Amino acid sequence: MTATAWSAVLPAVDKVSEGDLAAARAQMGFSLAWHIVVACLGVGLPALTLIAEWYGIRTGNPAHRLLARRWARAMGVLFAVGAVSGTILSFEMGLLWPGLMGRFGQVIGLPFALEGIAFFIEAIFLGIYLYAWDRLPPRRHLLTGLPIVVAGVASAFFVVCANAWMNQPRGFVLREGKVVDVDPWAAMLNPASPPQTVHMILAAFMVASFTTAAVYAVALLRGRRDAYHKAGFYIPFTLGAAVTPFQLVVGDWAARFLAEFQPAKLAAIEGVFTTGSHVPLTLGGVARDDALRYGLEIPNGLSLLVGYSPSTVVQGLDKVPRSQWPAVTGVHWAFDIMVGIGLFLLALGAWLLLSWWRGRRSRDELLDQRGSRLFLALAAIGGPASVVALESGWCVTELGRQPWIVWGIMSVRDAVNPAPGLMTGLWLVLIVYAGMTVATVYVLRRLAKGTAVPLAPQEQDVESYPVV
Repeated sequence: MTATAWSAVLPAVDKVSEGDLAAARAQMGFSLAWHIVVACLGVGLPALTLIAEWYGIRTGNPAHRLLARRWARAMGVLFAVGAVSGTILSFEMGLLWPGLMGRFGQVIGLPFALEGIAFFIEAIFLGIYLYAWDRLPPRRHLLTGLPIVVAGVASAFFVVCANAWMNQPRGFVLREGKVVDVDPWAAMLNPASPPQTVHMILAAFMVASFTTAAVYAVALLRGRRDAYHKAGFYIPFTLGAAVTPFQLVVGDWAARFLAEFQPAKLAAIEGVFTTGSHVPLTLGGVARDDALRYGLEIPNGLSLLVGYSPSTVVQGLDKVPRSQWPAVTGVHWAFDIMVGIGLFLLALGAWLLLSWWRGRRSRDELLDQRGSRLFLALAAIGGPASVVALESGWCVTELGRQPWIVWGIMSVRDAVNPAPGLMTGLWLVLIVYAGMTVATVYVLRRLAKGTAVPLAPQEQDVESYPVV
């Protein structure tokens, strides 16, 4: 069914004001932008915690065990905050977008239900993991944390599957304005699910890793060069550096997917207005007069990336009605920022690897050699930069789909709540999230300044380590 036909089924939605529509979009966008950072930390931090604990068990170094204890406490706080922001999002889906959930709730309900199961599994084992410190043998305690990692990854997978469905709707038939012949599994495992879920899960590990490493990079720059802070930097930074090359490969996979399944989104991402071959890859630029101007062009670059040949034809926005064009400049710049930061993080990882290979030094010695302060300063920047890349990627995913909320079937205007007063909800959400931000930062800073937990007798000698 076309968007025009669907609007006939929901005529009341046409009465929504532009202000309320903008407020609904802003509220949902802000909530997602806030939650996604906490969610990524919730996916990646458990893995970092288990790695630190495993190192402590294997090497007997109490600094690693202390890191694991402190990260576990932060993990508990972030899980609680993520549960609150996730609950807000679930209410917003129904309150702001009744046209979507009322018509397609039965189609995309399965991944949300499975995400709920994964959430409860994660909560149960997180409680066990936090409670069982010094109550279980170390190796057995380590095993209790594995379900936390698995459930966190599974939770991200299921949620992103629901978003992927909005890009590639499957698993139902529209007959006379009604959704029939629903296949929830086909809907969840739609063509967009593999590239989107893998891309998001790797991004979660990168954000958690580089953000955590940035905290300890700052501490090292301030002169805290003890084993505790060096381990606090190396464990997450190494994981983030190891994931980054795979993320770039998956990002290329996702772009090729768009060329086949969502060519209009790819055209907006790359600022391609005219269909043709020998299409250049443009860095930067501004969309003006149906062209991307003032950018740096790489001849034949996009055609080569899409089809490995300069003669590859790339579909432009001229094949799409103008009313269905995304905001080209915003989407294009968001994509360029994401890719640029990804290359920056890749270069940081390569710098560390090359320094180790050329000098054959231990990791601790690398942080004491000439040039380490510049490296640490860039690593400190890498944490916030990874968050910017994450947010930019979601802007590409969501804004690149506009004006559709369900690609090619339902527009955002057709899905929004027609009731007035949505601007009030936006202000209320901003106030709530401001309070949550302040409270979260305050609690995490208090945890960082305090002792880890009641320390095990064999770990009392590291209680005096300076903390961050």
